Amino acid sequence: MGNHASDTAVRFYADADPSLLKYAVIAARCRGKWVLCRHRERRTWEMPGGHREPEEKIEHAARRELFEETGALRYALTRIGVYSVTGEINGGREFFGMLYFAEIETLGPLPPYEMAEITFLDGLPGNLTYPEIHPALFLRALRFLGEKGNNLKGES
Repeated sequence: MGNHASDTAVRFYADADPSLLKYAVIAARCRGKWVLCRHRERRTWEMPGGHREPEEKIEHAARRELFEETGALRYALTRIGVYSVTGEINGGREFFGMLYFAEIETLGPLPPYEMAEITFLDGLPGNLTYPEIHPALFLRALRFLGEKGNNLKGES
C-alpha cells in the first residue's frame, strides 16, 4: 500500500558476535502501557534505543538509552535477541542490534537530552520514526512475551 520501505528487511538471530551489535532497542512497558518517545526535532514516535558507544557493552547501551530517552529509574530488563536491518535505510548493508524488553517500575523526569516527551499507548502508533523497522521489533517483543506467558493487554 505505497510503503516505500518494502526494500527493508528485518531479520532475527539466536545470537551474533557482540562486536557486530551497533544498536540497542527496548520494547518498554510501564503499568500495562507501551512507552514510546518523541525526538525534539521530530513529530513521530519511536521505541527507546540508540547507538552503542565504542567499547560499551550492548546491555549497558540499552540501560543508558532507556534512561536517557524515558527517564526510567527502576525496571527489569530482559534480552529478547539479535536483530538485523538490511536495506536502503543503511546503504544496503546489514546492521545488527539487540532487542530488549523492559518492564518499568519507576519513571523519573525525562532527562534533558534529545527526547521531547514520552507517551503511554496500548500499541504502536501509526506515525513512527522508523516504520520499516519498529513494527517488526514490536511484534517480535509481543511474541517473546507470549512465549513467556505474560499478559499482553496489561492492566490500567
